Amino acid sequence: MVTSDRFIAAIGNFDGVHRGHQHLLNETIAFAHGHDARAAALTFDPHPRRFFRPDDPPFLLTAPAMRNDLLRRYGAHEVFVLSFDAALASQTPEIFMAETLKQKFGLAGVVAGADFRFGKGRAGGIEALQTIGEDAGLLVRIAEVIADEPFAEKYSSSSARAAIAEGDMKTAAQILGHSWAVRGRVSEGQKLGRTLGFPTANLVLGEVIEPRRGVYATRAIVDGEPHGAVSNFGRRPTVGADAPLLETHLFDFEGDLYGREIDVEFLGFVRDEQKFDGLDALKAAISSDCERARAILAENSGR
Repeated sequence: MVTSDRFIAAIGNFDGVHRGHQHLLNETIAFAHGHDARAAALTFDPHPRRFFRPDDPPFLLTAPAMRNDLLRRYGAHEVFVLSFDAALASQTPEIFMAETLKQKFGLAGVVAGADFRFGKGRAGGIEALQTIGEDAGLLVRIAEVIADEPFAEKYSSSSARAAIAEGDMKTAAQILGHSWAVRGRVSEGQKLGRTLGFPTANLVLGEVIEPRRGVYATRAIVDGEPHGAVSNFGRRPTVGADAPLLETHLFDFEGDLYGREIDVEFLGFVRDEQKFDGLDALKAAISSDCERARAILAENSGR
């Protein structure tokens, strides 16, 4: 067992912590073990894209807290978060390696993917990482590319975003290596679902990407316990709501969730958002949605 306080960190944005990121973490674990160190992850907050393109719509696959939890799940003993601001964006590759990675965080080494770029104007690539890292006293390893897997060429945050935008949660899960999920604090809504007999836990997604609007089979995690559920994401056209909202009805659950933080995992798409002729038609549709969601959950019971 490694007991050293030395850390070798995988470095990247890690949005979604998809299977490519997991591969990078596995490479880091092996590299760290061979140098009497612990594996860590070093990431950025906010995401550099948000810094450079502040007007972009929400695009994150995972909010920072969930991203950090996933990094730990997949083997990082520690998660170092570096504030991405104007000062960091202006650092040369040499200053970034010597002063930020070595001095500020005290890293013994770093592991990066072959496409990693760093420093002002993305001036540094993997050759600079190795050369400058050696000068700074850092161990450096460039992770090998995943090979011989059907989705290897698609293990990217952008491909996962594309699948989620289409409501294709099966493909998203294949890319991510886990079900796509969101986390949020339950807020009070109009309580229409309770009136219809289907009370919902309502979440605002914030900086997280919007999935295809419609109904999904989901799994809600409350205090670490999974509960089968059905969720609707959209503007609720039947009742004239404005802001997009994720509404989740937990099956066979009793209790007050207002103000509590829950995770919602997306397992399958049920139907597109649509407007119904009145509340009776809406209630009948929700009942049908629940049946279809339960069937999808049964099919995915092993996930």
